Amino acid sequence: MNDVVYDLTQGESYEVIAIEAGDYRILDDAGRPYLFPASLFKVIDPARPAHWASETLDGVEYASAPELAAPGFFEDCYAGDPDAVRIFNRYINRHLRLTDAA
Repeated sequence: MNDVVYDLTQGESYEVIAIEAGDYRILDDAGRPYLFPASLFKVIDPARPAHWASETLDGVEYASAPELAAPGFFEDCYAGDPDAVRIFNRYINRHLRLTDAA
């Protein structure tokens, strides 16, 4: 059996930053924006941010903020492209609700 290990904490709440072909892109416990199977999560609030755009390609949905939706955007972030990293960090700082864990 091949167990997949995710950098997530069971019982923790995570905010979805994009939906890609049925998977959720969230910040994992290390702060990295990875795709995870939607089946790992229980949706607490199905409302989507008003600024998100959505499209269906080949029968699957893609939804996110327009600035994160460019083809290859997250790959560019992972590669350290300064423009992509700047855009991503600005989005996270402006749009995610931050909570104090203390």
